[in-house]
Amino acid sequence: MASATASSRPRAVRWAVRIGLLVLAALVVFAVVRTMHDLNLAAIGVALGRLRWWEVVALIGVLVLRQVLSAVPLTIYIPGVSLGRAVATDLTALTTAAFASAPGKIAARVAIFSSTGTATGSALAGSVLNTLTMFVARFGVPLFGFVLVFVTGAYRPAQFVDLASLLFAAVLVIGMLMVASAEDTAVRLGGWAGRTARRFRARVDPAHWASSFGRFQQDVAGDLPRRLPRAAAVLAVMLLVELALLLLAFRFVGVTPSDAGTLAIATIFFFAYPLTMFPLQGAGVVDVAILLSLFGSGGGTAVDAATAALLIWRALTVVGPYALAAVAVAIWRAVTRRA
Repeated sequence: MASATASSRPRAVRWAVRIGLLVLAALVVFAVVRTMHDLNLAAIGVALGRLRWWEVVALIGVLVLRQVLSAVPLTIYIPGVSLGRAVATDLTALTTAAFASAPGKIAARVAIFSSTGTATGSALAGSVLNTLTMFVARFGVPLFGFVLVFVTGAYRPAQFVDLASLLFAAVLVIGMLMVASAEDTAVRLGGWAGRTARRFRARVDPAHWASSFGRFQQDVAGDLPRRLPRAAAVLAVMLLVELALLLLAFRFVGVTPSDAGTLAIATIFFFAYPLTMFPLQGAGVVDVAILLSLFGSGGGTAVDAATAALLIWRALTVVGPYALAAVAVAIWRAVTRRA
């Protein structure tokens, strides 16, 4: 009984920290924006109150579509995995490895796939490729922003962060294709990565890293040049769906196209999205970047409504998946108990 209490205590602490971080992110948004604007909390509450029940249902429906698209690459990278199983696994891993690093989420996905009969090697390779493709989409999305700037003719000087983000995405793609192209290339890359890592951690064995990269290459080599573009295209659509979620939140709370145009919101969203690499998907950081880019030091009452829209968007994209994941966890536990 005492051990159960002890094990539940750290879990409660972790969730308290997560909730505290989310609240802190919201406070950061208020604090930073309030230094630029005189935010009216009552006006924000009025904007939130404009949401009608069918608009809430529509937003939740778009969120569900986003989560489904997020899991589709798993069906591309792991042979024999159905879409329903991929979605359930992705959501369950999101909960079991909540706020963990990328390796922790990969380990959670591998454990769940293995518990339902998928070969561990295939589950590991597919999960790693899924995560790397998400990184490619996240850091490559400023390309959409540059396209919109070119189409609309709006002037925006190239930012170092945007160009560095695109370069990082390109390096990831080249590295993935190099590893998949030949086992000896993967072994050399693994040895180089191991030697680099040993500079920071003396116990790292470059030879073990090299052999691990070689084994990994055997699991991912199957037709990656064809699978990677398909998975990246699906995640690009997912990002467009998330943009639609943000746009709907803006319009539902009363931010009109004259206050903030659709193309302007889209352009700023694409340039700000790489900042979701920070904890809680960049909550606070991305929101402030969007608000200040849209309104600068002006905006009047539109800033209050836009702040309400960003709170709705954050509640859906950060908290919403956990509500969906709670259902997925219950289903997974029931299935594994029967098995």
